[in-house]
Order: sequence, then structure tokens, then C-alpha cells
Amino acid sequence: MRSGYAAAPRPSYRLIPSQFPPVALFEEVARAEDLEPVMELAGWTNDRLVTERLHRLPRNEWVYGRANASIVMAAFLHAAPHGARFNGPDLGAWYASASVATAIFEVAHHLRREVVARRLQSFRRTFRCYSSRPEGTYRDLRGAQDRHPDLYAPDSHRAGQSFGEALRAAGADGIVYDSVRHRGGANVCAYRPSKVLQVTQAAHYDIEISAGDRQVRVKKRRLETDGA
Repeated sequence: MRSGYAAAPRPSYRLIPSQFPPVALFEEVARAEDLEPVMELAGWTNDRLVTERLHRLPRNEWVYGRANASIVMAAFLHAAPHGARFNGPDLGAWYASASVATAIFEVAHHLRREVVARRLQSFRRTFRCYSSRPEGTYRDLRGAQDRHPDLYAPDSHRAGQSFGEALRAAGADGIVYDSVRHRGGANVCAYRPSKVLQVTQAAHYDIEISAGDRQVRVKKRRLETDGA
């Protein structure tokens, strides 16, 4: 490990499936008191877990009134059912990569699992790329695979979730770590929405995975203005 803590990669890149179109829900809200009524009108509170996760975030971490605030908040409120590498299912986090290539390999890993689970020959999905500038100081786990192999386990997030949630509870900004899916790549897991700044939509990418080989086929599309 380096000095223990470091800045996050800036810019960082996050890929989101284009099948989930951006909804400008938090961008137009001016006060924290207005968030829940707006969420209710938009149907976000139909999912009980979304409301519970919102209240697990300190109110001063609610992001609203700025560009792509909904993209940031969705990362925390729509957590994966089993969590991710450094967060449990009770509250999401903002994951992003130091390069677009690393972000592609990260999502390609999950696409490959889907190909296997569904017994498909191939599968393609389109993603929107967002660049961001995570501010703050992050626990630096880069270069620590030998000392913390449990945190880098390729098929288990149990140790990483316990480690990460303890950091979050202590008020940490998040973690920077080596990518398990892209050799030489790095990622950031940010726990504080208020410090995920300058979120900007970039290009769209078609990513295709085949069952018969390990290649990741990528086609970059032109930037499309779809409301983000």
C-alpha cells in the first residue's frame, strides 16, 4: 500500500446501461425538504428500499440542484441486491475507473456472467459513459493484493464489504483500489455523494461478449443528447 490515503483518479469514468434512461429528478430540486415529495411523484418511492436508503444517507450528503445529480443519487439508492465489492446491499456507492478501458472491462465481467447464466452465444449492451471528479481523501489499497488477498477475491465480496462499510461508518470518503478485471487499471469507490463532482455525460459504447472466446468487442458511438 502507498501512504495509506490518496486522492481519487480525476477524471474517473462510470458506465451505466443505456436501457436505464436518465431521469432529471434531483436536478430541479432546490431544497432537501422537497426531495421525498418529488421522488414520490416520480415513482421512486414505490420501492421501499429506495426510501430506506435515502434515510441512511446523512441529509447533508443528499445531492440536488446540479447537473446529473440524479445519476449520482441513483448509484446510492438503487444498490445491487447483494451489494458490490466494498458496499453491502443496504446502501450503494459511486464506483468509477481511472480510464474508460478499465470501466469497460469492469462491466464486461458482469456481461460475461450474464452470458453464462443465460446460456447465450453472445450478448451486447449499450452503455452511457459519465466522467466525474471525486474529491476527498481515499483509503489507498493499490498494490496491496498480496497483503489483503481477501479484499481482492475475484468471486467473493464478503471481506471487502465488511472492510468498506466499516470505513463508511467511520466517515471515510471511500477507497481507491486496483481493478481485479483489468490488469494495471484502478478504480474508486466513493461513499459521499456530495464529493462526486463535475459529472458529465461522454460517449456511448456498445459492448459485446461471446460465449466462445474471452474477447470484449467495443464500438464507440457518437455523443447523443438524451437529456443527461
